[in-house]
Amino acid sequence: MKLQIIKRDGQPEYAVIPYQEYRRLMADAEMLADVRDFDAARKALASGDEETVPAEVVDRLLDGEHPMRVRREYRGLSAADLAKASGVTAAAISQIESGKRKSSVMLLQKIARNLRVDLDALIAAEEESSAKLCMR
Repeated sequence: MKLQIIKRDGQPEYAVIPYQEYRRLMADAEMLADVRDFDAARKALASGDEETVPAEVVDRLLDGEHPMRVRREYRGLSAADLAKASGVTAAAISQIESGKRKSSVMLLQKIARNLRVDLDALIAAEEESSAKLCMR
């Protein structure tokens, strides 16, 4: 590798290398970042901090189904199961999932914890349902 060191006040300040060498080094750095990200994801999966989600679940979410219903069914919970764990009625869960009822953030936090999902996903669905109710 052809390398030129540029000094200032006797100390190395810049290293000049051929452009092709720079591109190779950048590609290597990106690959290293990808490997580190992969290792972190694998560790998070192994520890249970992250999980994989089946394509069917993703497809239902992309189709616009309420994330609470999709995740509840994915977890194998009935509306009554989630309601009991969250301290509300099954009817309340059904109304939230259908967009007929607005929920408090505190309740959404309980539901998110019971479904092991990010609160943000449920809040976004709640905001979307509220917007639809206002348009009626």
